[in-house]
Amino acid sequence: MTESLIRTSPTGTPPAAPPGAAGLGALGLCTVLIGSALPQLDFFIVNVALSSVGRDLDASPALLELVVAGYSVAYAVLLVLGGRLGDTYGRRRLFLTGLAAFGLTSLACGLAPDAWTLIAARVGQGAASALMVPQVLAIIQATTTGQRRARAIGMYAAVAGLAMVAGQILGGLLTAADLAGSGWRSVFLLNIPVVLAGLVLVWRVLPESRAERPAPVDLPGTALLAAALTTLLVPLTEGRAAGWPAWSWVLLALFPVAALAFVAVERRAERSGSTVPLVPPSLLRTAGMRRAMPPMMLCIGGFGGFMFVVALTFQEGLRFGPVRAGTALVPYALAFFAASLAGPRLAARFGPRLVTTGGLVQAVGVVALVAAVLRGWPDLGFLDLAPGLAVAGFGQGLQLPLLMRLVLADIPPEQAGVGGGAMATAQQSAIALGVALLGALFLALADSPGAMREALAITLTVQLAAVAVTTALSLRLGGGRTG
Repeated sequence: MTESLIRTSPTGTPPAAPPGAAGLGALGLCTVLIGSALPQLDFFIVNVALSSVGRDLDASPALLELVVAGYSVAYAVLLVLGGRLGDTYGRRRLFLTGLAAFGLTSLACGLAPDAWTLIAARVGQGAASALMVPQVLAIIQATTTGQRRARAIGMYAAVAGLAMVAGQILGGLLTAADLAGSGWRSVFLLNIPVVLAGLVLVWRVLPESRAERPAPVDLPGTALLAAALTTLLVPLTEGRAAGWPAWSWVLLALFPVAALAFVAVERRAERSGSTVPLVPPSLLRTAGMRRAMPPMMLCIGGFGGFMFVVALTFQEGLRFGPVRAGTALVPYALAFFAASLAGPRLAARFGPRLVTTGGLVQAVGVVALVAAVLRGWPDLGFLDLAPGLAVAGFGQGLQLPLLMRLVLADIPPEQAGVGGGAMATAQQSAIALGVALLGALFLALADSPGAMREALAITLTVQLAAVAVTTALSLRLGGGRTG
């Protein structure tokens, strides 16, 4: 696979928007990017506020895990269905509906009187996010072409990555600020003015688009995909806090059964032509999906796990307060954003080899972090951490946006919603896997305050191995230059 995955369709010509699709202006792009940032921001902002939630609502660790799991599972399970509904009923309409529902459920979270009400509202937030997020990539795919599309997807990836880092920064700042005595509730209530502004912008500037030949919902495929993701994500997100009870292992054992059944049903539906599959197997066989999806999942899964472990280390190991823990991540966020902005121009020059370069740069940053931890623990300060964080963030910023573009490169505009939903589902599942696996390793090793230094060094070394595998897989993406 050469530069065709950067700028062209499988036929060698720039991918075209569907007939009659209105163009996406700068303000429209900003609007959908705000919508894409809110769910990722909300996923990570809550992690910082969980201890405050537990004290205020008298919630056990298992209930606090459900606050996270309820959101992430509902979000991941419904993403592909959200993309299909957007293709059918209109992407602008579904984006508007999802954004409004996200605002209402954020209000419910902010006003929740007890833990179970908060969990129910978080499930609703996840479902609302699943309606909204697939439309972002679908709108970009359907209303832009060529370099404008490359820049838009680059910005989407930059905003997604920044939201993950900014969530922890903002969560710390808001929790410490205790605005008007709202405490942790402000992390949810902050969404309300953003959503209201977004609704006005959607109404005024966002063009409508939909598939030319919309397909009905694939009910068997939807049910089986939901079962597969639920049996995977629920035990991974809830099992550790619950002490890995028998039900968690039963669900994990059922995951491959549900996944294989889903694949079989989708293949049969595509072969028979009687039903359009929820995720057409032919879509997953495109060069971008087949070659770029595995390294993208490793990249973002490692990113999610890294953020989780670093947050735990700052708060529990180094005893940073919420504000200090947040500001310590600023070098990572700034470097990631700078690399994401430079990415489209660099990709046009160097092609997919930029993914390999980004992996090497990220590896240097992780090694620098390990060295700083081993050398300076427990007296690590901002200046000790900043170089490694900045270099790692820059490398990640070179990799992630380009990998997302490569995944979507061969998706036809009429399947933009399904393609965006499939990629978002892969992202969310990878984040959950990364947090569960790296988090479990770190917590197993850090069984005492004195062991946290070695636990962090070992976990970062495992993260380094994941970066190495991502970089090795990226070699399959080919070389070549564009433009």
